[in-house]
Amino acid sequence: MEDFSSFVLEEYMDDSELEVVLSEMDESALYVGHRTRSYIHRDFVEAERILFDDYLGENPRYNDRMFLRRFRMTKEMFWRISDGLKNHDFFKQKIDAVGKRGLSTVQKVCAAVRMLAYGTSSDSVDEYLKMGDSTAMLCLKEFCSSVIAVFGDRYLRSPNAADIERLLQEGEKRGFPGMLGSIDCWHWQWDKCPTAYKGKQYFR
Repeated sequence: MEDFSSFVLEEYMDDSELEVVLSEMDESALYVGHRTRSYIHRDFVEAERILFDDYLGENPRYNDRMFLRRFRMTKEMFWRISDGLKNHDFFKQKIDAVGKRGLSTVQKVCAAVRMLAYGTSSDSVDEYLKMGDSTAMLCLKEFCSSVIAVFGDRYLRSPNAADIERLLQEGEKRGFPGMLGSIDCWHWQWDKCPTAYKGKQYFR
């Protein structure tokens, strides 16, 4: 790339033009080299306290029903996932060189779960969890790979004979004998469907 650039400059510019261009390139490189990264203070400890006060503490502000609606899972499942990932290096809470505590396991798991639940960007968790967008994206990637590593052998395997028997019994209890899997509710006709919901394909 450098050889090509040199060829273009030498072939299509005279000496005076080349000198001006090289001078501007040197100034640009000097500016980029001295550019500093902006620092945003984020209080991870306070963010974790608010998270526990709102959802995860003994007497949270929002009940289990609200948790289920906003996290798309029960609180028991959230804790089970967090406990399963807490020993992975990325999800361990670390302390920096000046003794400042970093993001906790539940904050990292919460960021990934909220992005998956709402389908939002990494910026959406910054204001509440005090997490930069690049860190949030890394949490999401590590969360997906770590969940597969920890829970894949049990939940991502093919069903065995006992699983098939249990699923068939569950389907028969619900009026679907011989069913293995799930039924797509979208194909069910809803008698006396409210006018407000007519044509709403996302509504179930």
